[in-house]
Amino acid sequence: MYEYRISDSAWPAIDRAIDAALEEDVGPGDVTTLWTVREDAMARADLIAKAEGVIAGLEVAARVFLRVDARVVFTPHLADGQRVVPGDRIVEVAGPARGILTAERTALNFLQRLSGIATATSACVAAVAGTGAKILDTRKTAPGLRLLDKYAVRAGGGVNHRVGLFDMALIKDNHIEAADGIPSAVHRVRTGLAQEGLRIEVEVKNLDELREALGCCVDRIMLDNMDPDTMREAVRIVHASPDRPEIEASGGVTLETLRAVAETGVDFISLGALTHSVKALDISLLFRCEQPE
Repeated sequence: MYEYRISDSAWPAIDRAIDAALEEDVGPGDVTTLWTVREDAMARADLIAKAEGVIAGLEVAARVFLRVDARVVFTPHLADGQRVVPGDRIVEVAGPARGILTAERTALNFLQRLSGIATATSACVAAVAGTGAKILDTRKTAPGLRLLDKYAVRAGGGVNHRVGLFDMALIKDNHIEAADGIPSAVHRVRTGLAQEGLRIEVEVKNLDELREALGCCVDRIMLDNMDPDTMREAVRIVHASPDRPEIEASGGVTLETLRAVAETGVDFISLGALTHSVKALDISLLFRCEQPE
């Protein structure tokens, strides 16, 4: 089973993102709803899937409604990580009509984006099934929404790479250029790390750089933009080494080429497209107002 739960420590940052989204959308007030809906009107609404996919972000959507009006009752009929087909009822919402209408767009924006990420990730996980390769995300996330974007990847069956620049050292080509070579870059990072236990990964573009990185005893090596034949040879070289660091493939991988990359024997495949250009899952809200006497 994958871990779908959003950690308690993540909620303060997520709540700030929700508040910013509501401030952006609602501002000083929802003028249309205020003038067309009676203050005492109650309503019910169903969130309905209009496309096939994987749901993610239900807790976030619930939080949006409750932040607008704490009297709204949010009743999910599915859970994050579950698949939907068109017509499936995902959630029922009941409560003050004004609150439901004012929260609608922001709640759907979060739910549709996160479900789109989970759906894309699920397709990639299915494409590599049986190979042993795991699907990784990247830092190419929407600003301010990284924790949510990465949560959605987990809901789709993927694995998170580093959260930010602080929890893993990833030495890329520009760092290597600045440090005058892979050995120097690794040495500087290793001697400068104040926090024990942080892992070190090195990006390599060819087999010569791979052999250099292998001599530095790093935790993971990223094969950047290599063709499958070169990647397969890189895997053979790594597996023949005494340290056998983890191997990650990255760069230019698509859903169509994913299987071929996985079959080279790499441990991880990272795809920025999971989060940087995701297609939102189509979800609509069907609203029924219960007008007071």
